Amino acid sequence: MKKFLLLFLFLLILGRTEAAAAVQKVPILVYHSIEEYHGHGSKELYVTPENFEKQMSYLRNHGYTLLTFEHWQDRKKVNKPIFITFDDGYKNNLNAFAILQKLKTEQYKPTATMFVISDFIGNANRLSKADLKKMADSGLISVQSHTATHPDLTKVKNWTYELKESKEKIQKITGKPVIALSYPYGNSDEQVVKETKKYYLFGLTTTPGPFSETGIKDEPYLFPRTYVKYSTTLKEFMQVVEVK
Repeated sequence: MKKFLLLFLFLLILGRTEAAAAVQKVPILVYHSIEEYHGHGSKELYVTPENFEKQMSYLRNHGYTLLTFEHWQDRKKVNKPIFITFDDGYKNNLNAFAILQKLKTEQYKPTATMFVISDFIGNANRLSKADLKKMADSGLISVQSHTATHPDLTKVKNWTYELKESKEKIQKITGKPVIALSYPYGNSDEQVVKETKKYYLFGLTTTPGPFSETGIKDEPYLFPRTYVKYSTTLKEFMQVVEVK
């Protein structure tokens, strides 16, 4: 009887350990500019089109499924889910769009999310309304909000303008729902999350690391993301996405 009890306890502990080890980890990557660096701005916020194509080709060739936040629940149904995101809405993100189009096949649909600053749409060096509409209509790009003016949300009071009106402006342009917010500078606190929940289903930080479901309070509004930088080698990229 004692041996049976010990065996039962051993199997119970083993089962819990295996269940814990099986917790799904989902990489959410963040990019900014997809362009050669010409000496303007922070070099590390650039990724060359050549490197971006190598990274996206790696994902395609190794069985990853690129998802957008409209399909968040699908992460549990597909092979090797990953989310590709872009912040700020730079015009050079058209280079990324072109690469995703190039890699698309009947069997492979590489999708990504672009978080745009609504008041900057159409400005010099920023995506235009026509750009956003074209990408949204392609089915490859989900256009979401990065607020109206890119403030530190922990220091603002005009929530309606930054969150609600930016959402509505983008929806009017694309004709598609805006359900996710990328916090400027990755900054959030309890008040930011409270206000974000009024208008969005998801909030994204820049806390590094893959997403792993733990059930913490307001988890969908605290998504981590890992930067892909100018200096990121393909080997380093592989290490980021090959989560266990």
